[in-house]
Amino acid sequence: MCGRFSLFEDIGSLKEQFQFDFSDDIDPRYNIAPGQDILTVIDNGDGRIGTRMRWGFIPFWADDEKIGYRMINARAETVDEKASFKHAFKQRRCLILTDGFYEWKKDGKQKQPYRFGMKNKKPFVLAGLWENWSKDGKDITSCTIITTSPNDVTGKIHDRMPVILSEDKLEIWLDRSMDQAQKLKKLLVPYDADSMEAYPVSTAINSAKNEGMELIAPINSL
Repeated sequence: MCGRFSLFEDIGSLKEQFQFDFSDDIDPRYNIAPGQDILTVIDNGDGRIGTRMRWGFIPFWADDEKIGYRMINARAETVDEKASFKHAFKQRRCLILTDGFYEWKKDGKQKQPYRFGMKNKKPFVLAGLWENWSKDGKDITSCTIITTSPNDVTGKIHDRMPVILSEDKLEIWLDRSMDQAQKLKKLLVPYDADSMEAYPVSTAINSAKNEGMELIAPINSL
């Protein structure tokens, strides 16, 4: 699964790298957790736009918004089959911007958090789905991160990793006219391990209340 990530890159740099419009600013975040609003990018028909969504997918048919806490991730292998995700997979795909994510490695009774990112330190894109939910006068736009099997870097720590989309795949992922599940699923593969790095970080990342640059500092080598 993917349960925490960061995004502290300047919004101007993000807009330039991923070519989207966004009129607001964002605060640097080092410990983004489920249930929080995150920056996503969609295609509204006129081009890419940035928008905030709640992390934790709420199906349009759900009775309670709390279901979103159980749907922070969608498995690539079954995303086109599950009732919760299959319609969004065809019609409502998004980019989730990040500069690193965290996973935990079991070490006896302890769990050691690790940070994963690109060797070139640049931000990158996770494949996401989004949905609108309305009930009792409340309207929420929410999203989920798609996960896949691990590559050689993430596999040392965890048996899943988020789907990372290379920049040449972003256009087809956001193309609202593309609804062929098999073509889309070909994008949902482990990312090139040679481009990635991983290192252990402080267990302070375990609490969503903690924030700050110290959370991304390596504590030793992998």
